[in-house]
Amino acid sequence: MRNRLLGLLIAAVVFLIDQGFKSWVVKGLNLREVQVIELLPFFDLNWTQNFGVSLGLFTAGSTEGRWALVAMTAAIATFVFVWLLRERKMADIAALALVLGGALGNIRDRFLFGYVIDYADLHFGDFRPFLIFNIADAAITIGVLIILARSLLSREKPDSTVETAPES
Repeated sequence: MRNRLLGLLIAAVVFLIDQGFKSWVVKGLNLREVQVIELLPFFDLNWTQNFGVSLGLFTAGSTEGRWALVAMTAAIATFVFVWLLRERKMADIAALALVLGGALGNIRDRFLFGYVIDYADLHFGDFRPFLIFNIADAAITIGVLIILARSLLSREKPDSTVETAPES
Protein backbone atom coordinates (compact mmCIF):
# COMPACT_ATOMS: atom_id res chain seq x y z
CA MET A 1 0.00 0.00 0.00
CA ARG A 2 2.83 2.39 0.89
CA ASN A 3 4.48 1.91 -2.53
CA ARG A 4 1.21 2.63 -4.32
CA LEU A 5 0.69 5.83 -2.33
CA LEU A 6 4.24 6.86 -3.18
CA GLY A 7 3.46 6.13 -6.83
CA LEU A 8 0.38 8.36 -6.69
CA LEU A 9 2.53 11.07 -5.08
CA ILE A 10 5.06 10.75 -7.93
CA ALA A 11 2.23 11.08 -10.47
CA ALA A 12 0.93 14.19 -8.67
CA VAL A 13 4.41 15.76 -8.57
CA VAL A 14 4.95 15.09 -12.31
CA PHE A 15 1.54 16.64 -13.04
CA LEU A 16 2.25 19.73 -10.89
CA ILE A 17 5.74 20.27 -12.34
CA ASP A 18 4.38 19.91 -15.88
CA GLN A 19 1.51 22.32 -15.29
CA GLY A 20 3.68 24.78 -13.37
CA PHE A 21 6.28 24.88 -16.12
CA LYS A 22 3.62 25.27 -18.82
CA SER A 23 2.10 28.16 -16.86
CA TRP A 24 5.52 29.81 -16.53
CA VAL A 25 6.23 29.37 -20.25
CA VAL A 26 2.85 30.86 -21.19
CA LYS A 27 2.43 33.61 -18.57
CA GLY A 28 5.94 34.30 -17.32
CA LEU A 29 7.84 34.09 -20.59
CA ASN A 30 4.95 35.01 -22.94
CA LEU A 31 6.15 32.26 -25.25
CA ARG A 32 2.89 32.29 -27.19
CA GLU A 33 3.64 35.85 -28.30
CA VAL A 34 7.43 35.55 -28.52
CA GLN A 35 7.24 32.13 -30.30
CA VAL A 36 10.92 31.16 -29.81
CA ILE A 37 13.44 31.77 -27.04
CA GLU A 38 16.95 30.55 -27.86
CA LEU A 39 18.55 29.17 -24.71
CA LEU A 40 21.48 27.09 -25.96
CA PRO A 41 22.90 26.34 -29.41
CA PHE A 42 21.01 23.03 -29.29
CA PHE A 43 17.93 23.85 -27.16
CA ASP A 44 15.18 26.42 -27.58
CA LEU A 45 11.79 27.10 -26.11
CA ASN A 46 9.51 27.02 -29.13
CA TRP A 47 5.73 27.59 -28.83
CA THR A 48 3.80 24.69 -30.33
CA GLN A 49 0.16 23.71 -30.09
CA ASN A 50 -0.10 19.94 -30.47
CA PHE A 51 -3.58 18.97 -31.67
CA GLY A 52 -2.62 15.29 -31.98
CA VAL A 53 -1.14 12.64 -29.73
CA SER A 54 2.37 11.19 -29.75
CA LEU A 55 4.39 12.11 -32.83
CA GLY A 56 1.53 14.32 -34.01
CA LEU A 57 -0.61 11.28 -34.84
CA PHE A 58 -4.41 11.38 -34.76
CA THR A 59 -4.67 15.14 -35.10
CA ALA A 60 -8.00 16.40 -33.82
CA GLY A 61 -9.28 18.74 -36.51
CA SER A 62 -12.74 19.17 -34.99
CA THR A 63 -14.47 19.57 -31.66
CA GLU A 64 -15.57 15.94 -31.84
CA GLY A 65 -12.00 14.85 -32.53
CA ARG A 66 -10.76 16.88 -29.57
CA TRP A 67 -13.21 15.23 -27.18
CA ALA A 68 -12.52 11.81 -28.68
CA LEU A 69 -8.82 12.32 -27.90
CA VAL A 70 -9.69 13.48 -24.38
CA ALA A 71 -11.83 10.35 -23.90
CA MET A 72 -9.21 8.03 -25.41
CA THR A 73 -6.33 9.43 -23.36
CA ALA A 74 -8.50 9.46 -20.22
CA ALA A 75 -9.29 5.77 -20.80
CA ILE A 76 -5.58 5.02 -21.18
CA ALA A 77 -4.80 7.02 -18.01
CA THR A 78 -7.50 5.06 -16.16
CA PHE A 79 -5.94 1.79 -17.35
CA VAL A 80 -2.49 2.98 -16.17
CA PHE A 81 -3.98 4.05 -12.80
CA VAL A 82 -5.56 0.62 -12.25
CA TRP A 83 -2.33 -1.08 -13.35
CA LEU A 84 -0.36 1.08 -10.89
CA LEU A 85 -2.70 0.06 -8.06
CA ARG A 86 -2.18 -3.63 -8.88
CA GLU A 87 1.63 -3.52 -9.05
CA ARG A 88 3.81 -4.42 -6.09
CA LYS A 89 7.36 -3.57 -7.16
CA MET A 90 8.35 0.06 -6.64
CA ALA A 91 10.25 0.29 -9.93
CA ASP A 92 7.12 -0.69 -11.86
CA ILE A 93 4.94 1.61 -9.76
CA ALA A 94 7.31 4.55 -10.30
CA ALA A 95 7.40 3.98 -14.07
CA LEU A 96 3.59 3.83 -14.22
CA ALA A 97 3.41 6.95 -12.05
CA LEU A 98 5.55 8.85 -14.56
CA VAL A 99 3.20 7.78 -17.35
CA LEU A 100 0.10 8.65 -15.31
CA GLY A 101 1.35 12.08 -14.20
CA GLY A 102 2.38 12.98 -17.74
CA ALA A 103 -0.88 11.74 -19.22
CA LEU A 104 -2.90 13.79 -16.74
CA GLY A 105 -0.88 16.91 -17.58
CA ASN A 106 -1.53 16.53 -21.30
CA ILE A 107 -5.20 15.59 -20.77
CA ARG A 108 -5.70 18.79 -18.77
CA ASP A 109 -4.21 20.87 -21.59
CA ARG A 110 -6.37 19.22 -24.21
CA PHE A 111 -9.46 19.60 -22.01
CA LEU A 112 -8.85 23.31 -21.31
CA PHE A 113 -7.33 24.51 -24.59
CA GLY A 114 -8.11 21.88 -27.22
CA TYR A 115 -4.38 21.21 -27.70
CA VAL A 116 -1.32 20.24 -25.69
CA ILE A 117 1.24 22.96 -25.01
CA ASP A 118 4.66 21.83 -26.27
CA TYR A 119 7.78 23.99 -26.02
CA ALA A 120 11.02 22.00 -25.54
CA ASP A 121 12.95 22.00 -28.80
CA LEU A 122 16.13 19.90 -28.79
CA HIS A 123 18.02 20.28 -32.05
CA PHE A 124 21.47 19.98 -33.59
CA GLY A 125 21.42 22.45 -36.44
CA ASP A 126 18.39 21.50 -38.50
CA PHE A 127 18.37 17.94 -37.13
CA ARG A 128 15.72 17.33 -34.48
CA PRO A 129 15.90 13.88 -32.87
CA PHE A 130 12.48 14.51 -31.27
CA LEU A 131 9.44 16.56 -32.03
CA ILE A 132 8.93 19.59 -29.82
CA PHE A 133 7.79 18.22 -26.45
CA ASN A 134 7.01 19.10 -22.83
CA ILE A 135 7.72 17.71 -19.35
CA ALA A 136 4.62 15.47 -19.50
CA ASP A 137 5.83 13.94 -22.77
CA ALA A 138 9.29 13.35 -21.28
CA ALA A 139 7.79 11.67 -18.18
CA ILE A 140 5.58 9.43 -20.33
CA THR A 141 8.52 8.45 -22.53
CA ILE A 142 10.82 7.70 -19.60
CA GLY A 143 8.08 5.71 -17.85
CA VAL A 144 7.34 3.63 -20.95
CA LEU A 145 11.07 2.98 -21.53
CA ILE A 146 11.44 1.78 -17.92
CA ILE A 147 8.41 -0.52 -18.29
CA LEU A 148 9.79 -1.95 -21.55
CA ALA A 149 13.30 -2.39 -20.14
CA ARG A 150 12.00 -4.11 -17.02
CA SER A 151 9.75 -6.42 -19.02
CA LEU A 152 12.60 -7.39 -21.35
CA LEU A 153 15.49 -7.52 -18.88
CA SER A 154 14.06 -8.65 -15.55
CA ARG A 155 12.66 -12.06 -16.20
CA GLU A 156 11.42 -14.18 -13.34
CA LYS A 157 13.84 -16.95 -12.47
CA PRO A 158 12.29 -20.40 -12.62
CA ASP A 159 11.42 -21.93 -9.28
CA SER A 160 14.29 -24.30 -8.42
CA THR A 161 12.02 -26.45 -6.25
CA VAL A 162 10.01 -27.62 -9.24
CA GLU A 163 11.34 -30.90 -10.54
CA THR A 164 11.75 -31.25 -14.23
CA ALA A 165 11.14 -34.49 -16.05
CA PRO A 166 14.32 -36.27 -17.12
CA GLU A 167 15.08 -36.05 -20.80
CA SER A 168 14.72 -39.30 -22.72
